Amino acid sequence: MEGNAIQLGVFFAVTLGIAFMTWWKIRGAQRSKNRAEDFFLAGGHLSWPFIAGSLLLTNISAEQIVGMNGAQNLLQVWWEFGAVVGLLVLAKVLVPMYYKYKCTTTTELLERRMNDAALRRAVSLLFLMGYLFILLPMVLYTGARFMKSMFEPDMSIMTISILFALAGLAYAALGGLRAIAISDTYMGVILLVMGGLVTWFALERIGWDFSGIPADRLTLWGGPDSDIPWPTLFTGMMFAHIFYWGTNMVIAQRALAAKDIREAQKGIYAAAFLKLLTPLIVVLPGIIAFKLYGDIDDSAYGRLAGDVLPPWLSGAFAAAMTGAVLSSYNAGLNSAAALYAVDIHLPVFNKQADAKRVGQWTQIVAMLISLALVPLYSHSKSIIATLQQLNGLYSMPVLAAFIVAIFVRGANAKALRIALAFGVMLYAIFTFAWTPLHYLHLMFITLVSTIALAIVLSRLMGPSAGSAGNAKT
Repeated sequence: MEGNAIQLGVFFAVTLGIAFMTWWKIRGAQRSKNRAEDFFLAGGHLSWPFIAGSLLLTNISAEQIVGMNGAQNLLQVWWEFGAVVGLLVLAKVLVPMYYKYKCTTTTELLERRMNDAALRRAVSLLFLMGYLFILLPMVLYTGARFMKSMFEPDMSIMTISILFALAGLAYAALGGLRAIAISDTYMGVILLVMGGLVTWFALERIGWDFSGIPADRLTLWGGPDSDIPWPTLFTGMMFAHIFYWGTNMVIAQRALAAKDIREAQKGIYAAAFLKLLTPLIVVLPGIIAFKLYGDIDDSAYGRLAGDVLPPWLSGAFAAAMTGAVLSSYNAGLNSAAALYAVDIHLPVFNKQADAKRVGQWTQIVAMLISLALVPLYSHSKSIIATLQQLNGLYSMPVLAAFIVAIFVRGANAKALRIALAFGVMLYAIFTFAWTPLHYLHLMFITLVSTIALAIVLSRLMGPSAGSAGNAKT
C-alpha cells in the first residue's frame, strides 16, 4: 500500500507540475491576430528546442514504446535509424516548399502546386480517416495497455482510454499547438531520462549478459520470415519514413509553426540526432524482457519497467508515459482539426466560420470516434506491425500525390485524384484479400503503381491549367 501511495503521489506531482509549467510558459506568449494560425500553428512562434521536443515525443508514444519493445528483436532499430532519412527530406526538400507557399496544412502544398482544391480535400480526407480509424484509437489502446501491464490498476483498458482521451482533448482544445509543443518538450526530457533508467536497471538485472537470446533476435539482417526482411529496407520502409516525417500533418505541423525556415530546420536536425539514440529506449528493453520472461509480445515493456524501477521512479515513469500518450493523441486531434477546418469546412461549407471553434468541435468528434474503436485493436498480436501495415492504406497513395505534384512536369490534377483512389484500393486488396509479399514490399508496389498511373493518365488527359507542376521547380 505504501509503495502504491508513493507511485501515485509522484505521478500526480510530475503530471500537475508539467501542466503548471506549460500554463506558465504560454500565458504571456505572443499571440497571432489570426485565431486559426494561433491555434493550429502556435502563431508561428515556436523555437527550435520546442520543435525538436514535440517532434520526438509525438513520435515516441505508447504505440512506439510498447509496440517496438513488444517485437522483442533488434530489427526494430531500422524504424528509428530510417527516421533520419525522412527528417532530412523534410528539412531539405519539403520545409522550404511549405514556407514558400505559406502553408497552414501540408496538403495546401498540393493545391498550390496543382491549382486544384479538390486534390487537397481528397488527401486531407485520407489523412482524417487515417487519424480517426488508425492513429488515435491505437494510441489510446497502447497507452492503456501499458498502464494496465505495469501497474495493474482496478480499471479496464477502456476506462483508462477514456481518461487519456479526456486529458488529451483538454490540451488540444484549450491550448492548441503551442500548449502541446511546450508540454511535449518538458515531458520528452523526463521520458528520455526515465527510459534510459529503465534500460540501465534492466541491463543490471541481467548482468549485461545477453547469452541465451536466440541469434535471430539480435541480428540486423532480417531473413525472409522476419518482421523486417532486409530487402524491405530499400523499398517500402524508406518511403514510409518519407511519408511519415515529410508529409504527415501530425509531424510536419510542428515544423510549420516555426518563425522561419532556419528555425524549423534546426529543430528537425536536433530531432534527427535524438532518433539515433532512441533504440536504447524503444528496442533494447524488449530484448532484455525476452531473456527474463520469454516471448510476451506487447506486455514486455510494462512488465519490465514495473519490475526494475523502485516505486518512486515508477510514478515518475508513469507520468512520462502519460505525457507520451497525450503527446501523440492531442497531436492527432490538433492535426485532424486543422485539416477539417482549414481544408474542408471553411472552403466547402462556410467561409466565414470561426476556424478555431470548428476545430474544437472536430476534436470532440474525433475523440468519440477513437474511443469507440479502441476495442478493435485488442486482438492485434503485434501493435507496431499492425500500425505500419494499416498506415499503408493512405500513406503510399498520399506520398505518390506529393511526389507527382512536386516533381512531375505536366501532371494533371484529375488524373492524380484518380490515381490516388486507385492506390488506396490496390493496397486495400493487398491488405485484406491477397497478400503475396511482405507488406513493406506491397507498400512500395502501391507507391510506384500510383505514380505510374498518374503519369500515364496525365499524358492522356493533358496538363492541368495553371498547374505549378508544369514549370520547373
